[in-house]
Amino acid sequence: MMPFWIALQFLTVFPIQLKTIPSAQQNGRSLLFYPVIGLLIGLILLAVAVLLQPVPLILQASLILVIWIWLTGGLHLDGLADTADAWVGGFGDAERTLKIMKDPACGPIGVLSLIIICLLKWSALYLLLEQQLYGALLLFPVFGRLTALFLFLTAPYVRAKGLGSAMADHLPRTAAWLLIALSVIASLYFSWLGLIASVSTFICWIYLRRKFIQRIGGMTGDTIGAGIEITECISLLAFVVSSFYLAA
Repeated sequence: MMPFWIALQFLTVFPIQLKTIPSAQQNGRSLLFYPVIGLLIGLILLAVAVLLQPVPLILQASLILVIWIWLTGGLHLDGLADTADAWVGGFGDAERTLKIMKDPACGPIGVLSLIIICLLKWSALYLLLEQQLYGALLLFPVFGRLTALFLFLTAPYVRAKGLGSAMADHLPRTAAWLLIALSVIASLYFSWLGLIASVSTFICWIYLRRKFIQRIGGMTGDTIGAGIEITECISLLAFVVSSFYLAA
């Protein structure tokens, strides 16, 4: 169970204390539990949404978004801000882009990226709750964390001495692809809406992978965090927007 506890400690604010230092193999296997942690986050969001049913929608959406961010400690939002700053400030140069990513300061583009992603998520959450599609809250955190699996499976980790490089070397690839496939199949529970969200997620993954490789030759921890946030947002938007077209 060590890989599960590693994933839970890294991806959430839950106070998990590991009794031993994880091995490289255990860190690699922990990636398989990323979608499980996503499902756990989704279950918590679903429970909160059900409990808050009597509350006005505007407050429901705000509280759910805040809890969503709090559960992850803002980890992926930090990666998004660093990546956005680096992408603009790097002027197309890989070394400069990677150097800016290491800077803990958040520039104006990073702040703007956080405002945009939170605004889009909040708006989509409001509409999702308005239609009482509470069960869909299970999907988006899972799709987001599958992003890490997809990127580790298909793109090189550019920091050779980083933890991510060792994780990539010890990721069980067959099991990872199987998890992605099973998650897509499970999304079909929501019929066409689930399929559209899955397809949108896959397109988002392909686009992000292409951009990451073009700019820096692969991925870093920050770009993975950015990918998780962007994928969550895109899958949520695709689900909500398509619900209006299919209901017409």
